[in-house]
Amino acid sequence: MTQKKEVKKKGIKRRKFLKYSGIGVGLMVGGAFLTRHAWRRKLYATSEKLILPYQGSTKPDVWIQVKPDNQVILHSSKVEMGQGTFTSLAQLVAEELEVPMAMLKVVHAQTDTGNIDQFSTGGSMSIPSLWKPLREMAATTREMLKNKAAEKMNVDESLVVMADGKASSGNQHMTYGEIVEGVEEWDFPDTPPLKNKSDFSVIGKEHARVDLHDKVVGNPIFGIDAQMENMLYASVVRPRLVDSEMKNFDVSEAEKMPGVVQVVQEKDFIGVIANSYVEANNARMKISFDYEPNRNWSLADVEEMITVGNGNKTVIQKEGRAVADVEEEGEVIELEFRSPIGAHAQMEPNGAVASYKDDKVTIIMSTQVVALTQKSVAKVLGIKAKNVNVIPTYLGGGFGRRLHTPN
Repeated sequence: MTQKKEVKKKGIKRRKFLKYSGIGVGLMVGGAFLTRHAWRRKLYATSEKLILPYQGSTKPDVWIQVKPDNQVILHSSKVEMGQGTFTSLAQLVAEELEVPMAMLKVVHAQTDTGNIDQFSTGGSMSIPSLWKPLREMAATTREMLKNKAAEKMNVDESLVVMADGKASSGNQHMTYGEIVEGVEEWDFPDTPPLKNKSDFSVIGKEHARVDLHDKVVGNPIFGIDAQMENMLYASVVRPRLVDSEMKNFDVSEAEKMPGVVQVVQEKDFIGVIANSYVEANNARMKISFDYEPNRNWSLADVEEMITVGNGNKTVIQKEGRAVADVEEEGEVIELEFRSPIGAHAQMEPNGAVASYKDDKVTIIMSTQVVALTQKSVAKVLGIKAKNVNVIPTYLGGGFGRRLHTPN
């Protein structure tokens, strides 16, 4: 018979638990407080390396179009605002698709194509977020072309070599344009392995910018250049001071002005629609109203807000001995650095051209937030987002300012 051994249960009383846990929490909070600057440094270092994942379509045929005339069109959901994104994206595609840069044309993807990036364009994330996805789409497209070329050449796929925008097998050669000629259905193979960095021949090399020509010759490529058939023009009334509320509108004189079609007035908005921009702007200036600023802002107010010492101090890096330790041993040198306030303004003025017909909207504009614009317009008009086609254009500067275009 086995004798049972009485085991005394170990536990902790509620009072002791509160006491010990209080000490533990105190140590944890105290430790976190004492090491807060180290954690901040770690956080800043991590945030610099953080790459937000790409939030858009990864279907090769949505991004990449090979035409029978042997031109490859890249439909980019990222917009070009002068930072060279289009050229970099073209390099990613050219590398894995095995085509020369001269074969590539990069255009902004309309939302109707289904190529919509939910994260918009900003934060210097275009290339980091698409570094792998776009190369994978290009590599998959290359394999699709390779398979079809083998079929047309009547040879085994393993005998086909893809290079310089051509498929070759022995004495047989086909351009990419010849491969896609007459093909209506494509098989999507598994994504092949990507090139090693040591094998890059396009990425990391100098290339002429793909958007250079149109900008040099002054082609109408910006949002402010957009036009539609039989379009009208609008000019919006704004107060002369920021952070102001408008009221007591008088539009009687504006409505009598030449070319005026309609004066649109809502709670906190008023604008004039006319047959030309000049007529719309002239009528706008005839609208009288009162405005009351919530605060009379001055440049001095702004400078005070950003002056060192008026906010909470943040230590980014701490080295050597604290100032308090050396005050008695020598002279403490204090330096203050200031930079002038710069206007957050781009060269191209904001603007949009829109057409609304049969519950469908087409918008041409320069914006960093294509997806948000589509959703915002759909919500205001009470229609489905898929019925709003946003056509992005080149941006004459952005700097984050065009993240607010849906407003």
